[in-house]
Amino acid sequence: MTKEKLTKLEKYWILYDVANSAFILLVATIVPIYFNSLAEAAGISEVDYLAYWGYAASVATLVVALIGPVFGTMADMKNFKKPIFTISMMVGVLGCAALSFPTSWVVFLAVFVIAKVGFSTSLIFYDSMLSDVTKPERMDEVSSHGYAWGYIGSCVPFLISLGIVLGNEALGISMTVAMGISFFLNAAWWLVLTLPLLRNYNQTHYSPKREHAILDTFVTLCRTFREIKSQKHIFLFLLAFFFFIDGVYTIIDMATAFGSALGFDSTMLLLALLLTQVVAFPFALIFGKAAKKYRNDTLIKICIVAYTVIALFAIQLDQVWEFWLLAGCVGMFQGGIQALSRSYFAKIIPPEKAGEYFGLFDICGKGASFMGTALVGLFTQMTGSTNWGISILALIFVIGLVLFHYAAKENPARK
Repeated sequence: MTKEKLTKLEKYWILYDVANSAFILLVATIVPIYFNSLAEAAGISEVDYLAYWGYAASVATLVVALIGPVFGTMADMKNFKKPIFTISMMVGVLGCAALSFPTSWVVFLAVFVIAKVGFSTSLIFYDSMLSDVTKPERMDEVSSHGYAWGYIGSCVPFLISLGIVLGNEALGISMTVAMGISFFLNAAWWLVLTLPLLRNYNQTHYSPKREHAILDTFVTLCRTFREIKSQKHIFLFLLAFFFFIDGVYTIIDMATAFGSALGFDSTMLLLALLLTQVVAFPFALIFGKAAKKYRNDTLIKICIVAYTVIALFAIQLDQVWEFWLLAGCVGMFQGGIQALSRSYFAKIIPPEKAGEYFGLFDICGKGASFMGTALVGLFTQMTGSTNWGISILALIFVIGLVLFHYAAKENPARK
């Protein structure tokens, strides 16, 4: 069988994963450490710092959960997807750049929420473009390439930013100026690498344009909510995805904050999370190729089980080498579970309603992570222990695994 090369459009779509992943890595590494310094200067304790960071992440994801399906449904109308995607992307880019200015921890969190909302909303429309840029039989591979190149590509602005932040004294600039340069650098990276997709993408699957777009959007959304109950394989998958991806995104959002709260060195944390990105690159590609030989749902189950073990291991984590080990293990399965979940969902939904369905997908994905971050923050404050705060994620993964097992059994393609 001849290996089919990636098309130009597929490459441009993948490039947006590289573009926005710079922001993800920044938020997972440097941003929590910088926020920690702002919080410490204001006299905020380590336990409260982790809780406030979790609450901010929860607010951002809750906002996206509320607006995502509405804008996703609008984006399914002819010629709507690209403009709405562009607006949400620009909110994220400008929000990322604006993080340079606040010196108050409260204002910094507010700007962070705006940037995170723009970023997460853009992914609804980006994910739904998968139906337009490739064929169903190539979705697993193309989606995996997106995450893989996103992981490795994001290391470029990250390493430059890390050099500026750690070498600020040698460069003769303050830490605040160094952070500002890093935020602007990552915003520019995000914008520039998005341009090829904006220039070349055309919406090929769409619903007819309606006279009363906003009103009809709510009518269509309500009808879909009613219909989805009869589409058991989609309903159960979304429910399962709500739980297991919640745990994944909570780990991504709070890994650095968790390590900082345990008193680990900031530089070590950044390098450990860089290891996650490097390990994730080949493993995302491996899972994409494995999907040609093994069932997509089987590979997703393997990833969920692995994450459950990771969450349980974190309960007793108190050594630096254990954090490094965990960072490597997360990298092995992070790309696989994200990429295969995205392509699995794209295959089981109507392509002309991709934006609408991916809006619901986002509710149950990034929108659902308000539960994980909020629960970790709550359990941390209740127990006074960051380790036991993280332990709640193991239960979330188990629930997700059970629900996904039943969702896969109901998939018509499997029968």
